Amino acid sequence: MASQSFTRADGSPKTVIVTGGAGGIGAQTIRTYHSHGCNVVIADLPISKDAAETLISSLPDPNRAMYYPTNIVDWVNMREMFKAVVKSFGQVDVVVANAGMMESENFYDFEFDEEGELKEPRGAYRTVDVNLKGTMNNKDGARGSVILIASTSGYFGGTGVVGYISSKHGVVGLCRSSQRKANEFGLRVNVVAPFFTPTYITGEYSDAWRKRGLPANTVEDVAKAVVETSMDPQRKGHSVMVAGKVVREIETVLNGMTKQWLGEEIADVMVAGGKFFDEMGGYPMPKPRPE
Repeated sequence: MASQSFTRADGSPKTVIVTGGAGGIGAQTIRTYHSHGCNVVIADLPISKDAAETLISSLPDPNRAMYYPTNIVDWVNMREMFKAVVKSFGQVDVVVANAGMMESENFYDFEFDEEGELKEPRGAYRTVDVNLKGTMNNKDGARGSVILIASTSGYFGGTGVVGYISSKHGVVGLCRSSQRKANEFGLRVNVVAPFFTPTYITGEYSDAWRKRGLPANTVEDVAKAVVETSMDPQRKGHSVMVAGKVVREIETVLNGMTKQWLGEEIADVMVAGGKFFDEMGGYPMPKPRPE
């Protein structure tokens, strides 16, 4: 951590926004940044107000913390949150897009209405909205560092939780697709992908997991990885997987194995295609279809 700075060039503390910061991994992330002298902002739902205020009051210097009621899928709300943070602390240096959810019903547990028609899987759709659209809303055009919280589910999909797994794959894709513009803006966008961590969404099986003797994260493990990744100037487009006490950067490893899993011929075509779009200055967007 010696090479990582928690202060701005003028010596003032950096300001960190953590969405979903009132509990679980988010709350520990708030505590960890605060312990390093940062200003911290808990951006969480209005129902989290009491938890957020309790967390702030527990910090050694509550004057370096604030809570802003935030619904991450509401663009106007997010825009106003960023304005309020800049007004209070001058600028935003780090954003941790931590807020997320998991559906409560299995996508394939088909339900039918009174007419025998298949019901819309609203829980899965809501999960995609929060985890992906909400994560996409964590931008304000400023320079600095953005941490997207994915999951091992962003790379694997065997548990069958359709909305959650699909959205976390989307978060990984968001990081990958953001790198060109991030470099132009002087912004570092990285992923932290936790393995099993005892939180609210894992509550239904946490005890059985522990009894099986399987490795687990603590919220402290994940928060430490988030903070270190966000402050490391060498991290650009990386994905840091946290699995118990094992922390690995996996995105560059996957990139390095492209020829092994695609074969050299296809891998070379992919590289050539990437170079083609680089030379064009990016992907030319199609014109909107007539409505």
